[in-house]
Amino acid sequence: MNIEILREYCISKKNITESFPFGDDTLVFKTAGRIFAMVNLEGDLSINLKCDPAQAMELRDRYSSVTPGYHMNKKHWNTILIDGSVPDKELFSWIDHSYDLVLKKR
Repeated sequence: MNIEILREYCISKKNITESFPFGDDTLVFKTAGRIFAMVNLEGDLSINLKCDPAQAMELRDRYSSVTPGYHMNKKHWNTILIDGSVPDKELFSWIDHSYDLVLKKR
């Protein structure tokens, strides 16, 4: 997985905006004005995704590359290091889950 594939997948969703509100090293994806993904572009590639709290804990236990959300509510957000340890298909499903959770809050 690389930033180009990650970005293309995120912007393929409906009603997406992308911006750099926190500086040039953090790419933010929003739907309905709410963040569903934040990609760290500085250093090792990683993404912050919203997650159901119980599932968030399960994923952290299963993958060493999944940690509590950096600079986010750690109960509801995970940071995933994009190092190949999580299959792309699974990462895409987590992006979908984050997107769906954000839309439900509208």
